[in-house]
Amino acid sequence: MTTLGAAIIGCGAIYPLHAKAISAITDVNLLTVVDIDADKAKLAGIEYACHVTDDYREILNDNRIDVVHLCTPHYLHAEMAVELLHAGKHVLTEKPIAVDLPSAKLMLDAAEKSSGQLGVVFQNRYNDASIYIKKTIDSGALGKLLCMKGIVTWHRNESYYRDSNWRGRWSTEGGGVLINQTIHTLDLLQWFGGEITSVKGSITTDVLDDVIEVEDTAHACIDFSTNVRGLFYGTNAYLENSPVELELVFEKGTLTLRRDYLYLWKDGKESLVCQPIFSPTEGKSYWGTGHKRLIEDFYDHIFSGRKFWLDGSEGIKALELVKAIYSSSQRNK
Repeated sequence: MTTLGAAIIGCGAIYPLHAKAISAITDVNLLTVVDIDADKAKLAGIEYACHVTDDYREILNDNRIDVVHLCTPHYLHAEMAVELLHAGKHVLTEKPIAVDLPSAKLMLDAAEKSSGQLGVVFQNRYNDASIYIKKTIDSGALGKLLCMKGIVTWHRNESYYRDSNWRGRWSTEGGGVLINQTIHTLDLLQWFGGEITSVKGSITTDVLDDVIEVEDTAHACIDFSTNVRGLFYGTNAYLENSPVELELVFEKGTLTLRRDYLYLWKDGKESLVCQPIFSPTEGKSYWGTGHKRLIEDFYDHIFSGRKFWLDGSEGIKALELVKAIYSSSQRNK
């Protein structure tokens, strides 16, 4: 295989990150963009000089297209991915993998039977700080991980939800701040901590209760099999999109992420160990520029015939944690 043909389904807010990344990869050609909004699809087609359609099923029998990027609303991920995988396409889907666990498991089953691969976009695993933290945990350089916390305080206003009628609904978004904005931080916590043994959490709708039927605020206490405890707080009720905060306490020191800079506190001194590479064309300024790296890595695995590591079995873990917090809140248990 010398070249790969790609398609993007969904031309909303996130698609430019995918389109730009695809365009920068040697031997990959963006051939088709899909959206039911004719104006959005037309503009994308003009910008990237590719075919435009409002029906993703055209892709199923198009032998020129090898890889499909799903940038659609959450509730469409599973249905589309299953069909595409059955057609032998590689599928890279934005988070969450699906709106519920049964749908996600259908995707995993389809991937098992397909010649194509399923990848899930959790781009913050590709941030330099995340990689540094993971290596520190795995190497034991600071001793055993004892506890950690993740804090997300962002802002989403009424228009954010009113302008997209699928947002803010259980049936189409699958939840609120947990499944959409903070799922990246929850994914990192479970990636760092490993197997989860118990979750106690709660959700509330603090400021948008007359706009959405889902939560805008959540917190959780997460216990891991390694006796690590994780604390989490996330909200869309802040008036600013603040950078994500992380703290990981080890036996021999503490790693703290503040404004995307990772610091090590050890022996009574603090030192900068990792700083971000900001790019105006990648991700949001308040944390996360890993889309390009993840997409490049996905294609590298396809070209080399290797199994992509952030696959369905990895991508479903964050959804399992999200659903556990919802269940805990509902049952108060």
